[in-house]
Amino acid sequence: MQYPTPLAHLIEAYMKLPGIGEKTATRLAFYTLDMPDKDVSEFAESLSDVKAKLHQCSICGNITESDPCSICTNQERDRKTIMVVEQPKDVMAFEEMGEYDGLYHVLHGVLSPMDGIGPEEINIKSLITRLQKHDEVKEIILALNSTPEGESTAMYISKLLKPAGLKITRLAAGLAVGSDIEYANSITLKRAVQGRTEL
Repeated sequence: MQYPTPLAHLIEAYMKLPGIGEKTATRLAFYTLDMPDKDVSEFAESLSDVKAKLHQCSICGNITESDPCSICTNQERDRKTIMVVEQPKDVMAFEEMGEYDGLYHVLHGVLSPMDGIGPEEINIKSLITRLQKHDEVKEIILALNSTPEGESTAMYISKLLKPAGLKITRLAAGLAVGSDIEYANSITLKRAVQGRTEL
């Protein structure tokens, strides 16, 4: 069946979201069609705002409304420790846990040669620049997902930073191999941070 053009475009738009196939996209499109006008307007405004008002912190790469972000400008945080994570959602997971009070660095991806993602495609260069400017940093915690790509990225960064004499640690057991940080509960994350080991 051929849908009216605006509906077909909405279905296509929903299919661009990860994990959304044609059937789910069609269901969401029809649900959106039945929503009150006010809810649709608020939904559209939220989509627009998230792109227009959020950007990357010039220091750590986390998403923020103000630059630098509130974490980087918070003088009460431990400035001797930087936790390197893959995505901004990982920062949110650790912040919800409330047990880590250091700084962050968001890579916005991991090394994946098969997908053409090398060191230049992720936020590694700015980490090096940051460490050169701030000699108070003593420890780098590599808090990357336990996937082959996450592991290879951790090893790459470890080899890159070891000559600088920094303590390089990894999250401890508690995160299962193949799991994502964003889906781990706070107890698992707490154990992982507390039991981290040096590489």
